[in-house]
Amino acid sequence: MFDFGMQGAVTLITGGASGIGFACARWMAERGCRVVIADRDTGTAGSAAQTVSGVARTVDIRDSELVEAVVADIEDRIGHINILVNCAGVLQNPLPPGQLTMKEWDLVTAVDLRGTYVMCAAVGPRMAARLGGSIINIGSVAALRSGPLHAYGPAKAAVIALTESLAAQWGRSGVRVNCVSPGFTHTPAVAKSFERGILNERTLTDATALGRLVDPHEIAAAVGFLASPLASAITGVNLTVDAGYLVSASWQTYGGQAPVPRGS
Repeated sequence: MFDFGMQGAVTLITGGASGIGFACARWMAERGCRVVIADRDTGTAGSAAQTVSGVARTVDIRDSELVEAVVADIEDRIGHINILVNCAGVLQNPLPPGQLTMKEWDLVTAVDLRGTYVMCAAVGPRMAARLGGSIINIGSVAALRSGPLHAYGPAKAAVIALTESLAAQWGRSGVRVNCVSPGFTHTPAVAKSFERGILNERTLTDATALGRLVDPHEIAAAVGFLASPLASAITGVNLTVDAGYLVSASWQTYGGQAPVPRGS
C-alpha cells in the first residue's frame, strides 16, 4: 500500500460510525492513523471503532461545551489531534418553503453548519498553537447548484465559505483547512431515500458524467489525500467528488450526454 506519510497521526472523525465517516475511518486506519470516532450513537461508534482498531467518543457536535471537553480528553489521553475530519451531518427532505418546518431547518443548519464550526473552533486553535494540522470539512454538490434543499444547500454552502475563511485564519500557523463536496453517494442514508421514494437511483446515475453514483471509499480517498503530507501546499480548496454530476447536469438541455460508442 502506498505510504501517505500518516503513520501514527491522531485522527478525529465526527460521524465516523457509518457512511462516509466510517469509510474515512477505515481509510485512515489502513494507513496507520490512530483513529478516534466521535458520534452521537455510543453503540455504533464503539462497534465502528473496534472494526478499525480505534477508539470511540460520544459527542453531540452542536454542544460547544461538550465538544471542548471531549477534545481536551482526547488530547490528554490519546495525543495531540493531527487531523480532524468533520463528517457528521444530517440530510433534508426536498420540500418547498412552507412545508419545510423551521424545526427541520434549524436541525439541519445546527448540525451541518454550527456543528462543523464548533469542532473547528475546538480543534483548530490547538493545532495552530502547535504550528501544524489538517482539517477536512464535508460539503456537498448541493451547495453549488440550485435545488429543493433550502436548509441543507445553504448550510453546506456556508461550510465551504467557512473552510476558506479558516484556511486563511490559520494558514500562517501551519494548519491546512480544506473541504470535500460529495455528489450522490451510496450511503445508508441515501439508500433509505431510494426505499422511501424520495430519490430515484436511475435518475441520479443518468445525471452524472460517469453514469454511476459515488462510493464512500472514493470520498475517503479524497479526504485522505487532502489530509496527508502529499497535499502540503493545498489549503482553502473545495474538492468535488461527484462522478461528474456538476459537469453533466446542463447537458440535459441538449438531450443528455453522448451515447457510449459501439465497441468501446
